[in-house]
Amino acid sequence: MLHATQIIKRPLVTEKSTWEGAARNRYSFLVDMRASKKQIEVAVAELFSVRVTKVRTQIRKGRTYRTRHGVANTGDWKKAIVQLYPDDKIDLF
Repeated sequence: MLHATQIIKRPLVTEKSTWEGAARNRYSFLVDMRASKKQIEVAVAELFSVRVTKVRTQIRKGRTYRTRHGVANTGDWKKAIVQLYPDDKIDLF
């Protein structure tokens, strides 16, 4: 069983995710590849003391890049978009 701090690795702070947080009360996180939607929901509720309404996940493919020794890949990663109740907020900054 993964602990909440092992499931949620870090928040994703981009222009789009910042806008989503302000306008639609959705927050993006980089999460462990093994975590399920229910585990992500419980971890966010535990870490930030908020109520979660919906969790969406995406598995993002790592990109390929060239090095002087050939071709290499960055690792695949999992993104979770968490929607909260209208009266709950997460202050990332």
